[in-house]
This record gives sequence, C-alpha cells and structure tokens, in this order.
Amino acid sequence: MTAFADLHHTDTPLLLPNAWDHASAAALAAQGFPAIGTTSLGVAAAAGLPDGRAATRDETLLLAQRLGQGPFLLSVDAEGGFSDDPAEVAELARRLAAAGAVGINLEDGRGDGTLTPMDLHAAKIAAVKTAVPDLFVNARTDTRWLNTHRSETAPRLAAYREAGADGVFVPGLSVPADIAALVDLLGALPLNVLYSPSGPSLTQLAALGVRRVSLGSLLFRVALDAAVSAAADVRAGRPVGARATTYDAVQSLSGG
Repeated sequence: MTAFADLHHTDTPLLLPNAWDHASAAALAAQGFPAIGTTSLGVAAAAGLPDGRAATRDETLLLAQRLGQGPFLLSVDAEGGFSDDPAEVAELARRLAAAGAVGINLEDGRGDGTLTPMDLHAAKIAAVKTAVPDLFVNARTDTRWLNTHRSETAPRLAAYREAGADGVFVPGLSVPADIAALVDLLGALPLNVLYSPSGPSLTQLAALGVRRVSLGSLLFRVALDAAVSAAADVRAGRPVGARATTYDAVQSLSGG
C-alpha cells in the first residue's frame, strides 16, 4: 500500500481536513495533519463558480499544482471527474498525480440532484485505476446526501469496489446503527464519512469502524462566517470576537 492508503488502516480513523487555498493547507499542515484534502465547495466559491456543476476543472488542477509538493499527502475532491467520459476523467487523474496528488475523490451525485448511472461511475473509477494505479480512489455515493435511491447504497458501493476503488465515501451517513451495518458489509474496504457537528464524535466513529472522517466544506464555511462576523463586530463598535492569526504567521506559511 501507499503511505496514504496506510493511513486508512491504523488504530484511529484518518481525520482529513479540507483546504481551499495554499494558506489554509499550509496552516493545517503546520498543525501536524499528515494528509489534507481539498473542498470542491471552497474551490468553487472562491472562484465565483457553482459547486458540483463540473465548472471548476481548471481551478482544481491549479490548486493541486500549488499544493502537490507540500509537506503533506494531498487528496483532491474532483466532483464527478468533470466529465462523463471515463477517458477524460483518467486524464484528469494523470494530471493530478503529476502535480503531486496521492488521492482523488470521485462522486456519483450530480448538480441537478440526480445520480450518475452506476455502471458509468464504475467505469470512471476503473479508468482512473488503470491510468494511475497508485492513486487512492475514494468512491463517493450520494444516495444518502441527496436522499434519493437510498436502497442503491450497498449495490453502488459493491460496484465501485469491483471497479477498483480503494475506499468508499457515504456523506449523509450519521446514524450509528447504519454506519456499523455498512462497515460490516464492506469488510476491509475503508469507509469514509462526513463529519457533522450534530453527529457522532470522532471517537464514536472510530468505535463504529469508520476508517476516514472528512471535514468537507466545514472549515471553509467556518472561516467565511468568522470573517463576516469580524467585519460586523468592527462596524457595530464591538470587540472582534474571533482570534486572528498574526501577519507574520501568515507570511511564514508561504515562506515569506
């Protein structure tokens, strides 16, 4: 297994924070996180583009090129691969790996609220694994996230495993009994869930057998809220409530 794959088979789940630019990734790495993902929402919102609509291929590649040589393992959220042509998705994977990415997240949810046909998504996964065998493919199904075709969750995960997925991701899965049942069904295949502040804690997820916990867009949304709240505090004559990183500390993230 690769070093990134190894992180999915330790005594504790891999907690994967998700960055949206160089500064956020560097700050997380400085806190000792060995692997960092990207958040498609953060990348899209920063560029003024919609998330989940295959609109941010260039921005995603550019961010991977900026982060791929950093002192951490990089996994890239590539939505559905920005194409329904498996060959084009495989070419994207090659370029991400060349930039330094060690993992890719591929989702079957679409921006219109539908799901990519199971066989097509499996074909994308297979094409990526053929093109870049060492790239960790985290195959995401949005049956829970979109709350549609929930009965397809297990068949889809089985198809994605057969296609070569190294792990599977089911955002929206938060009921402990459902998590435990899916862990049992998957066996050694790592299950990734999306952390929810109102859901099980990291310790509880570990006890249930979850192998990877992603923070998704949470950090980006918290940062956005903190920025707006700070501006509102100043306008209202209140002390700024959020703690601010120093100028020099931010400069140091870029070697400045």
